[in-house]
Amino acid sequence: MNKVVLLIPYYNNSDGLIKSLISIDPDEELDVIIVDDGSKNKFDEQILQHNFKAKGTLYFEYLKQNQGIEFALNHGLKISAGKKYKYTARLDCGDVCVGKRFAIQTEFLEQNPEIKIVGSNVLAVDSNDVYLYAIDLPLDDQSIKNKMYINSMLIHPAIVFCTSIIEVTGFYPINHKSAEDYAFFFAISKKFKMANIGQYLTQIEINENGISIQRRRQQVKSRIQIIKENFYFGYYPIYGLLRNYVLLFMPYSLILSIKKRIKK
Repeated sequence: MNKVVLLIPYYNNSDGLIKSLISIDPDEELDVIIVDDGSKNKFDEQILQHNFKAKGTLYFEYLKQNQGIEFALNHGLKISAGKKYKYTARLDCGDVCVGKRFAIQTEFLEQNPEIKIVGSNVLAVDSNDVYLYAIDLPLDDQSIKNKMYINSMLIHPAIVFCTSIIEVTGFYPINHKSAEDYAFFFAISKKFKMANIGQYLTQIEINENGISIQRRRQQVKSRIQIIKENFYFGYYPIYGLLRNYVLLFMPYSLILSIKKRIKK
């Protein structure tokens, strides 16, 4: 058993899952837990085993019915904690690892034991792998915590965290639909230090037909509620709340166009 486990929730995207597994560098030392959230389009375990070249073991978990990503994540996280993995990493189907991502991130955590969760800068592409924009994030703890009120300053598929923190923070909240990661990061921020690595270690796919886009309005509403739950009178919470109310009524096509112009 390795000290790092990669958690991948799965729902009806076998091609994306294969793409993600292929992207893991063969020299990486990590195990992978794939949690099928009641999919109709099942993956083939043998094909996945063939495409996974890293030094580790694939584990497959099957939920009887579709409950939502937060339930799939918590199912996997309970296994990670039960098996006592030191670190838990994340990746979503269709997203891609760049270089020896997990080795870089775990080495960072080993060298900075006060940091309990680390992300990285991210490249965004469309469903045809055409470059859209780069996401450059704040690197230090205080900047991340300040700007979390504006938007998530950790990209969920790009994180690695110390599994032990869930003993304090608990698992992913199930009462913030489509923003469970945002709520999880806020819970972590209250107790632990956070960081990002200033390298592009993950490539994420922006699919206009994806669940996150379809549920964008719900996601923004959940974000607003999370900001309110963590609110204090200051520049970042006030600005973040106003910004998200504006986003609530903006069409996604306009948001994507602005992101392309600003971040290219």
